[in-house]
Amino acid sequence: MNKVYHQVDNIAGSVINIRAKDVKYGELAEVTSRNGSSLAQVIRLDGEEVSLQVFEGARGVATDAKVKFMGRAMQVPFSEDLLGRIFTGSAVPRDKGPKLEENMIDIGGPSVNPAKRIIPKNMIRTGIPMIDIFNTLVESQKLPIFARAGEPYNQLLARIALQAEVDVIILGGMGLKHDDYLYFRDTLEENGALSRSVMFIHTASDPVVECLMVSDVSLATAEQFALEGKRVLVLLTDMTNFADAMKEIAITMEQIPSNRGYPGDLYSQLASRYEKAVDFDTAGSITILAVTSMPGDDVTHPVPDNTGYITEGQFYLRDGRIEPFGSLSRLKQQVNGDTREDHRTIMDTMIQLFSSYRETVEKKSMGFRMSDWDNKLLKYGERFENEMMDLSVNIPLEGALDLGWEILADCFDAIETGINSDILDKFWPKK
Repeated sequence: MNKVYHQVDNIAGSVINIRAKDVKYGELAEVTSRNGSSLAQVIRLDGEEVSLQVFEGARGVATDAKVKFMGRAMQVPFSEDLLGRIFTGSAVPRDKGPKLEENMIDIGGPSVNPAKRIIPKNMIRTGIPMIDIFNTLVESQKLPIFARAGEPYNQLLARIALQAEVDVIILGGMGLKHDDYLYFRDTLEENGALSRSVMFIHTASDPVVECLMVSDVSLATAEQFALEGKRVLVLLTDMTNFADAMKEIAITMEQIPSNRGYPGDLYSQLASRYEKAVDFDTAGSITILAVTSMPGDDVTHPVPDNTGYITEGQFYLRDGRIEPFGSLSRLKQQVNGDTREDHRTIMDTMIQLFSSYRETVEKKSMGFRMSDWDNKLLKYGERFENEMMDLSVNIPLEGALDLGWEILADCFDAIETGINSDILDKFWPKK
């Protein structure tokens, strides 16, 4: 039988406090006042003192409001009918489509038992050379995209959503500007990718508690698709907004703050989401790419700093491009030896030469005379930036490898690259 209480002790922001018995952390409640009803979630227990976060905000909630506990945690419907749909952070339709209420599943469950996981072994092709060649995305990997404000990280996620060779895309937007939400929606719809996508969108004007729910709802849905044998790619943006929502609620509840005001369990909260990435031994997989914006371009900010300890590498987005130095996929060795024989050779050689190009640019800026070798590096670096690093480039992996050989042959003699003669004999372009 559902428990009902009629006395609210305290209201602070969107958090209400009551005294109740036999209530569980994360349990849902319905708060009914003169202005209507709203869902709320238990976010703190201290004996019989219960704090609830009201989804729609506590404005209009009076001290005599009726609080009815529902005896269950937050749930989201699951079926194939989710594909092509857009929902809010609390799984309410945002696209004016029908509300789904069948096959409800809990959100925020534990990570998958390690015994049910297998070693990542499959590449996810994206058509982006800076990912496919140099920092390969691997199925079941968890990777953040570190970027400062103003970088086109949402545009990058949209391109990956269009081009990634997976079965299902789940996009979780947290604190999005309305224009960014419309951009995702229109881009996926116009390019025919919405039919294999599910979008859970929280905009900056929506209740803050929904921001916290987006990642859990997205990952719970992804897990169900993966258990059906689907390869699922979860795209989350922006995890810094998620952490800021945590901080806002923690301040409202007068919790003792940790670094820069964030709650002390920031690491655990982030890790519990990222650890949902998995490759099942008898089913599908979940891969997570999550934008983490860096206030002031500061990688030591608590959110990117904690994220770096959890994830398996990172992509750095700088000046509208994936930066080759600093970006890292720790699992790329699992797959790039099985793609094409020359993959690792092209990856290592082109990055080494690009590093020399960067040094040459510095020499040139300081007025040093350029040698023939320096001029070759300058020509190479310009082609590499325009034809490999530019995010508008869309080439399959094999085409990108062929382009790499073409750029090397156009800028250098074969012997200058330092590549093994056996590889050169097989792949160096014949003029």
